[in-house]
Amino acid sequence: MTKIAFYGSSLLSSYWNGAATYYRGLIRQLAKLGYQVTFYEPNVYDRQKHRDMVPPTWCEVVVYEGTREALKEAAAEAREADVVVKASGVGFEDEALMDHVLAAARPDALKIYWDVDAPATLAQLGQEADHPLHGQLQKVDLVLTYGGGDPVVYGYRTFGARACVPIYNALDPDTHRPARPDDRFAADLAFLGNRLPDREARVETFFLDAAAKLPEAAFLLGGSGWCDKPMPANVRYIGHVSTRDHNCFNVTPKAVLNISRASMAANGYSPATRVFEAAGAGACLITDAWTGLELFLKEGEEVLSARDGQDVADAVASLTPAQAAEIGRRARARIMRDHTYAHRAAEVHRIITSHISPRQVEAAE
Repeated sequence: MTKIAFYGSSLLSSYWNGAATYYRGLIRQLAKLGYQVTFYEPNVYDRQKHRDMVPPTWCEVVVYEGTREALKEAAAEAREADVVVKASGVGFEDEALMDHVLAAARPDALKIYWDVDAPATLAQLGQEADHPLHGQLQKVDLVLTYGGGDPVVYGYRTFGARACVPIYNALDPDTHRPARPDDRFAADLAFLGNRLPDREARVETFFLDAAAKLPEAAFLLGGSGWCDKPMPANVRYIGHVSTRDHNCFNVTPKAVLNISRASMAANGYSPATRVFEAAGAGACLITDAWTGLELFLKEGEEVLSARDGQDVADAVASLTPAQAAEIGRRARARIMRDHTYAHRAAEVHRIITSHISPRQVEAAE
């Protein structure tokens, strides 16, 4: 059984951690393929106080304290793994964690850097010639990313990565699926996302401006950090929404909105987790327009796209419940056919096998 040591932000909590469902979907499917995964996450940002899942049977989870000593102890366990994964954005001493994990990994282990915010990382590498990741990339076997398409692949190759493969977000059909509507989430349009520096201006443009243009419509905002944000009177803010409520959140409004972070929108080919969660629930999704959307959903039939707040307002005003339901039905069918985490895990399995098998042959000789 191939052992994977995975160092990431958090598997157990989605609190200030948008990558949680991505990790859960992928690792759960990798376990079904026979991998033994241990996930290491630091106890920071109050995430452990806001857990939205119990430790699963399909993955061992090790929570270590946010101290240098605890980090070193957790990193040392990488020596037991056949595959060692260090994700970006762990949230505590990322550069030091990378160094310790790489130092602990066996020489024959497959070493992967998994970037869940590749456009932003590449921009930072371009601006900071002395960033530690420049050197660390020379010590890993390959880079996997949250998405990003050819621009991200070319970017990482330019900075010296041996190989880079995007592993896109997807749907876990057992977790995100149609559900009963819940009056707590009733609205004409709902958006769910944490307040982040490179998202806030886009939320103003695509969501708050749209609400201001449709004062008679009901808008719903979920996510952490928006409590002191000025909003139109027809916007109702409900704070952090647990993953256990995401299905109801997606199916109850007439439509839900996806707003990409600025770096991902500029790069393209970076569908957010929310895209697949909403489609998997059969929701009618409106998304900000970005290059590569057609690879995942067909505009006008399986998803609606918008260039600005006026487009969002026009879509909400003209959309009937019947049209919304049909768009949601088509979206779910497309995602179920082409974009589940079973598809993504099979791709990761092929990548791991292609890198490990030649080493095993060499060792046997």
